Amino acid sequence: MNQFTVPQFIDVEDKIFGPVTTRQFIILLVAGLVLFITFKLVDTTLFIFALAVIGGFSLVLAFVKINGQVFHYFVLNIFQTLRRPSRRVWNKGYSDKEIKTIMRENKVLPIEAPPEIKHISYNRIRDLTLLVNTGGYYKAE
Repeated sequence: MNQFTVPQFIDVEDKIFGPVTTRQFIILLVAGLVLFITFKLVDTTLFIFALAVIGGFSLVLAFVKINGQVFHYFVLNIFQTLRRPSRRVWNKGYSDKEIKTIMRENKVLPIEAPPEIKHISYNRIRDLTLLVNTGGYYKAE
């Protein structure tokens, strides 16, 4: 049986110099170029504002990790979550072929109303979160 070497640490990015990775270096380089262009084109007050906004955002984008993933993936996941519905309910529907078969057989099918979706309050979710996080020691009122 052949043995293969399994690559280790595949989620670690290559470092250019010191602790700075290629991705971080490119983000900071682009931000530096944009700030240099704004320094040459606008007055000092607007440049200081642009320095705070663009510099701060580029530092956050380059160095901040949330739950072990880089910040731009975190922001993309937020947008995808907001765009998709968060609750999925399966309701069986009949296809055209099934409807024609039922009509030929003259079967009477009961029509069921879709189940009522219960809305959970924020306090109930908070209590459940505390119960899970404390391993069952937290008791809600």
